[in-house]
Amino acid sequence: MPSPILEIKDLRKYFSAKSGMAFFGKEEWVKAVDGISFSISEGETFGLVGESGSGKSTIGRLILKVLDATSGDMKVLGYNLRELSGKDLFLFRRNIQAVYQNPYGSLNPRMRVGTIIGEPLETHKLLSAKGRKERIHELLLKVGLLPDHAKLFPHEFSGGQRQRIGIARALSTNPKFIVLDEPVSALDVSIRAQVLNLLSDLKDEFGLTYLFISHDLSIVEHFSDRVGVMYLGRIVELANKEQLFQNPSHPYTKALFSAVPIADPDRILEVLPISGEIPSPINPPPGCHFSTRCPYKMDICEEDPPSVEIEDGHIVYCHFPR
Repeated sequence: MPSPILEIKDLRKYFSAKSGMAFFGKEEWVKAVDGISFSISEGETFGLVGESGSGKSTIGRLILKVLDATSGDMKVLGYNLRELSGKDLFLFRRNIQAVYQNPYGSLNPRMRVGTIIGEPLETHKLLSAKGRKERIHELLLKVGLLPDHAKLFPHEFSGGQRQRIGIARALSTNPKFIVLDEPVSALDVSIRAQVLNLLSDLKDEFGLTYLFISHDLSIVEHFSDRVGVMYLGRIVELANKEQLFQNPSHPYTKALFSAVPIADPDRILEVLPISGEIPSPINPPPGCHFSTRCPYKMDICEEDPPSVEIEDGHIVYCHFPR
């Protein structure tokens, strides 16, 4: 069994929010991430899926240490992120990179492509000036672009090409772990498969580990090895992709599948429509956060659900997994 690249235990991230007048209002807390535990093994692609506002991207930012956790333990590449600072933090960021959702907003429009890709190399003082230039040209070829593209600006490229530039930048320091935050959701459907196949090829070539954040179940099924389903700051189901897509067992997971057309006449899934709005993360329901929308709700659902392993590696956080 490969060693874990990432280990998270009871991770929480609360944001302060005041109600009423800014200076005299009551301080409340937005519970963006509310007690998450999971791990990612070396060489694995772990998919994190859920509705907008479920906390997926916040987890990505916590792993990148763009945000600091409120509580919980988090180890990435052997570093304890709660204690990381100074030189150790600088070295950590050399080994973990990100590809973001919006290829239009994640690239500096005033910088040429070569400068964008080479900036991490210069920041970390990797390679000579000649070596950096060669590395930039090599990476452009790896992502399906040309060395001459280094002279151009981001606005001279299409959305798919810009995302390839973002991928080249993420690869520049030879990272071991990459956070992919909705990397294809802003792209045309015809381009998405090309970018996903590129990411898959690069993973095999460079021995990368991915956290793949998405709201698209079909893409998660195609691209991930294991999947965590999130709802209102918590993981409600965790399984490898075969287990999850063949036997979804949490009512929320079933509801997600009910909402997605599936082009497979042999796959029969229970239709479980859900009603109502997602509760506020400032005041989530007690116990199971999904209880206010669950058709199977019982009184016990107002208590925190247990972790139930219904088959090897397939964990459901529910009082009555189905």
